[in-house]
Amino acid sequence: MMLALLLARAGVDVTVLEKHADFLRDFRGDTIHPSTLELVEELGFLEELEQLPQQVVTRLRADVGGEWLTVADLSALHGRHRSIHMMPQWDFLELLARKAAESPTFHLETCAEVVDLWKDGRRTVGVVYRKDGETRRLRADLTVACDGRGSILRDRIGARPVDLGAPMDVLWFRVPRLDSDPDEPFGIIRPGRMLVLIDRGSYWQAGYLIPKGDRERVRDSGLERFRALLAEMAPFLGDGRLDAIESWDQVRMLSVQVNQLMRWFYPGLLFLGDAAHAMSPIGGVGINLALQDAVAAADVLIEPLRAHRVRTVDLARVQARRWYPAALTQAVQLVIQRRVIRRVLGGVVVRPPFWLPRILALRPVKAAVARTLGFGIRPEHWRRAREAAAAS
Repeated sequence: MMLALLLARAGVDVTVLEKHADFLRDFRGDTIHPSTLELVEELGFLEELEQLPQQVVTRLRADVGGEWLTVADLSALHGRHRSIHMMPQWDFLELLARKAAESPTFHLETCAEVVDLWKDGRRTVGVVYRKDGETRRLRADLTVACDGRGSILRDRIGARPVDLGAPMDVLWFRVPRLDSDPDEPFGIIRPGRMLVLIDRGSYWQAGYLIPKGDRERVRDSGLERFRALLAEMAPFLGDGRLDAIESWDQVRMLSVQVNQLMRWFYPGLLFLGDAAHAMSPIGGVGINLALQDAVAAADVLIEPLRAHRVRTVDLARVQARRWYPAALTQAVQLVIQRRVIRRVLGGVVVRPPFWLPRILALRPVKAAVARTLGFGIRPEHWRRAREAAAAS
């Protein structure tokens, strides 16, 4: 949607195909980081974004074996944007769609399920999709696959990502939240167990980490045992409200993947976001990294698309620009997975060394951590002058 917005503003005819009728689904990547806030400000609709329902987070903390550790404090950032905004992703997508629709060259097709690539020899010339019970085709100078870690188009082209490994899956669910509860997100780490609680106003969005492939064992132990474990980890939830989890249907599993396509592009076809590089949920950076991919792709491809001559080398330039930020971010996530999460879920008692809180409290370190979390590696920018020049 972000890529479509940027291309449409530059006068490129662009169509987004969305499988569902709307965006009202239970997303998990609802974190809007400072990099995205800065981008939206550059695009000129930050005030509209700020009017949407959201919770503002300035620091991330974890209770590690009974000791509180401030992992990141975004107030150490310079500039206007020094917080993470927790926002329903459907609201954010609706906003992007509204802003894109202001351009006459933007088109959104809902209830349009892409099922295959339209090929002419080795080159992709569009997609095959189903809508209203009919099979249709849409021709395009460029097809961009933003269809996530389970990408259908990736399967159709025969691309296989390199699996970098993840020791955990995450059980996501909701728990009613009271005004007397803590007013910021936090993690709880105990031997063999990890719980993340994210303040969503009227409820907690909770993530319970389990060893990879352990879902059935957890389910077999029973829902009552599951609720008891949660109450033991977060005693303030043990006031009966966990009974709101009435069945396992209310507990959804995220099968964590960390992978990377060696090649993001083929003639006439480009993969972006999770379809190119599935991220671990650590840091909630996946959505923001995907948005950075979109900005880079628009910057590189506007002129070739306006000329209706997109070369494979142009697509290679997008990967060359965005590969190392994704790969380096994944490398950091893999270290955390191996050094912390794998050990904790294996039952090891993990306590932060005495010097770690002191190091994290140092101003340069605090600023570096906040910058890495908030803006990532090589954040992309969009200037209105670039937009105007492209449309002229």
